[in-house]
Amino acid sequence: MANVSPLVTPTAPPRPALFLDRDGVLNEDPGYVHRWEDFHWISGAREAVAAFNAAGWWVFVVTNQSGVGRGYYAEDDVIALHAKMSESLAEAGAHIDAYYYCPQHPDAALETYRHPDPPDRKPNPGMILRALNEWPVDVSRSIMIGDKPSDLEAARRAGIRGLLFSGDDLMAFLKKELAPA
Repeated sequence: MANVSPLVTPTAPPRPALFLDRDGVLNEDPGYVHRWEDFHWISGAREAVAAFNAAGWWVFVVTNQSGVGRGYYAEDDVIALHAKMSESLAEAGAHIDAYYYCPQHPDAALETYRHPDPPDRKPNPGMILRALNEWPVDVSRSIMIGDKPSDLEAARRAGIRGLLFSGDDLMAFLKKELAPA
């Protein structure tokens, strides 16, 4: 599922993309965050998004949201939270180009979200591959930031570099990625 449709022309020149897991990378992760009042930005997250925007990178969120399939919250809650994130990012002069989320899970309580191996659920690369198909991305310069091995595996399967984030300060962690080569 995606929250934002690409607003680019098919002939736009490719740009590198920053793929970000959500929970544990952009926000603190106490588990199944789906309400704005429970959302707390990771230190440096909004600044990192703004810096990559300013550098001309696409910025995408790719997030497993099994809480939908487990019946803890609805897809509308995910979409509403992403809208609030976008509002908060705009206040910092930043934006996400598209949000991709996967509500499916092999053990989903809701049958409509049950799938034995959801292609979009990380470590599968479906969300990343969809973004690569929908946007003019320079794959060779793109990176995925995640806080779990499954995030890095999804990046590897999609052919992009993955970096494991420890959860401290996202801008400090990514600063070297924006430095000229």
